[in-house]
Amino acid sequence: MTTAREIMTEGAECIGEQETVLEAAKKMTELGVGALPICGTDDRLKGVLTDRDIVVKVLGAGKDPAQVKAGELAQGEAVTIGADDDANEILRTMGSHQVRRLPVIDGHRLVGVVALADVARALPDAKAGDLLEAISTD
Repeated sequence: MTTAREIMTEGAECIGEQETVLEAAKKMTELGVGALPICGTDDRLKGVLTDRDIVVKVLGAGKDPAQVKAGELAQGEAVTIGADDDANEILRTMGSHQVRRLPVIDGHRLVGVVALADVARALPDAKAGDLLEAISTD
């Protein structure tokens, strides 16, 4: 069975929990990504910041992205997948949490990110289609 480690994108970069949302947006632009893991000073994953979070929770709420810290947008415990978890666990986790990206951890260390596109490329069409249906909202 395919594991997260086999299909993930390696070398995911974090935004520090004390860095601003403006810095996160610039980093997203430089990297060409729509989400960044939020890492704490303790080197643990605190959450994931998406471009949608920036638009809705910061800009749409009239807040200054140069003042809001990335860590302020981390909500609850981060949804992650273990590097050696199999594709079925990835499907279950993405579907049950309705997320399109999962940080991949080995122990407590971030080693990559599995995105919906990674899953779609690695799995049979029917399973990928079921996942897309499970996480898509009207």
